[in-house]
Amino acid sequence: MRNVPTCIFSSSEAPRASHGHALDAYVQIGSLSKTLTATALAQLVSESVIQMDAPLEHLLPVPPGTGITLKHLAQHTSGLPRLPPNVKGRDPYAAFDAAALDNVLRSLDTLITTPSGDTDEYSNLGYAVLGAALTAAAGMPYEELVHRHVLAPLGITEMSSAPPRERRLHSRGLFGRPRRPWTMDGAILPAGGFWATPRATADLVTALLVDRRLGEPALSWQRAGTVLWHNGATGDASVFAGATQDGRWAMVHRLTGRADRTDELGVETLQQATPGTPPPHLS
Repeated sequence: MRNVPTCIFSSSEAPRASHGHALDAYVQIGSLSKTLTATALAQLVSESVIQMDAPLEHLLPVPPGTGITLKHLAQHTSGLPRLPPNVKGRDPYAAFDAAALDNVLRSLDTLITTPSGDTDEYSNLGYAVLGAALTAAAGMPYEELVHRHVLAPLGITEMSSAPPRERRLHSRGLFGRPRRPWTMDGAILPAGGFWATPRATADLVTALLVDRRLGEPALSWQRAGTVLWHNGATGDASVFAGATQDGRWAMVHRLTGRADRTDELGVETLQQATPGTPPPHLS
């Protein structure tokens, strides 16, 4: 079995990279991007720019009466399906651009599967819509919004939808050729399009979940007992990040789209970690 490039950070050991991974190269973090979107929402609410329970129709050109609020989108109770229409192929989100999102918004009532607020259904589409709503409310592009309200206050610079190509790390195919990553910088960006260095990703996790420098963790984080966590996966990358109330935390990134083992390794690392603050070299 081929070794998978792996990078591990935790509260109780020095960062380590193996099998060709790197601590400071940019990698896709998939749905962990949702924590940036939801944190941006929380910040805008705290600054009275928008309200958490604002109806979606007040911000975007959606049919009236859907009942969907920003809070529903953030906590995956909007009733929207997991994926946008026509997501398929080797590069599934490549065609989901601004025009495609606009078409979805104008017929959003036809996509709702359950009444908003009734059922938890994890939705990439919901977060794409949430990102568009935040952009409309703040009057600035989505990525500028995230940098201004989340990354800059935390002093994190190495997160981007389009990092320098020479600093990107890709998984490799059978003959060692770099695989072409999914295109995630269009309308799906708020749901899963960021690249980041593992070091910056660990900084984000500790800042939001351990130090809580921007307040209580946002609605995007999943809960399992005392653990707050989130994962993410694209075609060729996967990540797990989590923390406990006593200060233990872990972040695992692997250059493979097979996320199950990444999640398992992340949980194992978190269980074996000891409480503590981030090592000095993470600051």
